[in-house]
Amino acid sequence: MDHAVDPAAAITKPSGRKSLFHFTRVGNLPGIARFDALMSSYRIHPDNSGERRLKPFNVDYGGEEGMPAIQMTINAHLRIPEKMMAPGTTLEAFRHCLDRHVFFWPTLADCRKMIDTYARREPEESFAVLKLDAQRLIADHAGDVKLSKYDSGSAPRYPDRCSYRKSPDMFLPLDRFRKTTDGAVPGKASEIHEILVQDRVTNVSGYLQAVYVDRAEYVPELWRELARPLAELTIPAAKK
Repeated sequence: MDHAVDPAAAITKPSGRKSLFHFTRVGNLPGIARFDALMSSYRIHPDNSGERRLKPFNVDYGGEEGMPAIQMTINAHLRIPEKMMAPGTTLEAFRHCLDRHVFFWPTLADCRKMIDTYARREPEESFAVLKLDAQRLIADHAGDVKLSKYDSGSAPRYPDRCSYRKSPDMFLPLDRFRKTTDGAVPGKASEIHEILVQDRVTNVSGYLQAVYVDRAEYVPELWRELARPLAELTIPAAKK
């Protein structure tokens, strides 16, 4: 196996993996644009990290620049069954780990599942998807990138039928990609179903390719020309 290939290039070589998709709420777009960053929930609100959030949580976040605070919404945690946890990992410790990362979907198919899930769960809410240049984002944040074979925040209905257990060990550091035989982590690009960046992603404008929303006016003015209908992502799902 050739380990000399740049992992960012190897991960994004397949035609369907050229972009990363970040799912968020329309209400978070002004804050993302202001700070030109995607931030972990821990960076936005470090208090009570690890405790389960039962519902979406609004935070007045001012960042580190002394700017007036702007409201950001942090998602609720799903109720992960205890049986899904690996020995030695508590639910609280795992949620604390999740809270310290920003999450991306490496394929449109993975992103569509997220869109469908939240459309059912919160039908009155408006959501947005940011499409970003995968290779450049991964390469620029290489030291903070981790790869997962599974949807880490999911709550499987039948844990006894799952072949894996959740723990921080399910996240493979980028520099270990294709250098391990551990079947619990992805060994090739096609096995990656989630990409995480610890703490935050900066220079979002430099990677941004499109912002998918129901209405173009939801998109901050500096990104307005990148606005695309959210339906462009959801309609083709029926054809797959």
